[in-house]
Amino acid sequence: MSLLLDPDLDADAVLRVARSTPGLTGDLLSDHAGETGAVMIYRGILAICRDPEIRRFASAHMATEQGHLALLERLLPAGQQSRLLPLWRIAGFLTGFLPGLAGPRAVYATIDAVESFVDRHYEDQIRKLPADGEAGALRALLVQCQADEVHHRDEAREAGGGAAGFVLRAWAWLVGTGSALAVQAARRV
Repeated sequence: MSLLLDPDLDADAVLRVARSTPGLTGDLLSDHAGETGAVMIYRGILAICRDPEIRRFASAHMATEQGHLALLERLLPAGQQSRLLPLWRIAGFLTGFLPGLAGPRAVYATIDAVESFVDRHYEDQIRKLPADGEAGALRALLVQCQADEVHHRDEAREAGGGAAGFVLRAWAWLVGTGSALAVQAARRV
């Protein structure tokens, strides 16, 4: 995580790279919106769940997501962030709170679905960037964020206890589809 908290991070250089790479500014907008939503997912889980293991899981992962959000807030000043942040906060909270009502398997299935989508989303961005120069610094940050998200997915998948039934599979599909639609909206608004 030290890479994400690097005080020497040159936000201006990152923004130059984003502006010169087609679609990357929109990707960063959607990353910021997504990390905002991720923090709220864990807040929703913590608001309803009393299971100590779920609370530990959600607290630890929320801390990582808060680090990602802080990084993106350094890269995107308030005037350059999605205007739909209030919507992403509500949607994120409900995406954590609702499965929290259903129990641990629903929570883990939700995190698995979200992080599976986020893994692919970061991978698409990483492929656009070379490993060296100013773009290399941004690429390294995205690789670290992706690794954190994959760790969250894998931990949720392992804790989830195997194959999900129809309702959980449908919920996971809804979460993944909702995430994809949210990315498209955040890139534009």
